[in-house]
Amino acid sequence: MNKKSAVQTTFLLALMAFALACSPSKQEETTNLTLPILGERYVDDNQDTVYHSIAEFAFVNQLGDTIRKEDLAGKVYVADFFFTTCPTICPVMKKEMLRVYEQFKGDSNFRILSHTIDPTHDTQAVLQDYADKLGVPDAATWNFLTGDQEKIFEIGQTSYLTTTMADELEPGGFLHSGAFLLVDQQGRIRGVYDGTKAEQVDRLLADIPKLLKP
Repeated sequence: MNKKSAVQTTFLLALMAFALACSPSKQEETTNLTLPILGERYVDDNQDTVYHSIAEFAFVNQLGDTIRKEDLAGKVYVADFFFTTCPTICPVMKKEMLRVYEQFKGDSNFRILSHTIDPTHDTQAVLQDYADKLGVPDAATWNFLTGDQEKIFEIGQTSYLTTTMADELEPGGFLHSGAFLLVDQQGRIRGVYDGTKAEQVDRLLADIPKLLKP
């Protein structure tokens, strides 16, 4: 098994473990509209369940605005990782993410965060040009984010629980998964979908309204 296959296998096994370990209780199924809360959880000293959530962050979008975690408070969003010169899965991922954008761009409570893992090349200007070519005229819904590479790698691996790393042996010099991650209003991961497969993105499109629904 080559390195890429090993990483993909590890990622899939991790997702299976999350699904098994974090299956919602009957009460969660009612209150959270059947979507599980993924990641590790623990009970604190007050006997409250504390769920895995996305860490604090501050990245710059295609317009030069700083986007922080608090800007997403109370909003549902989908996150992914890519780079503009990616010769493999990124073009397919962006084609599929455009479907998500087109369906929910009119909802003020929904966002998309696409993090570049090649910030040296993918400056704000490069990301703005990339967004324009995709047909995304502003950042009202879809933010293409750049910033410190190590912080992007860190949040990808430890918060979004996905693969993001430099790898000279990979096409383009980076290794990353094609995951689309659905995050709820409290910053918790509620679903992971293969952004290279239309049927997986169809499921994402069906799941987003479950969180947006009052």
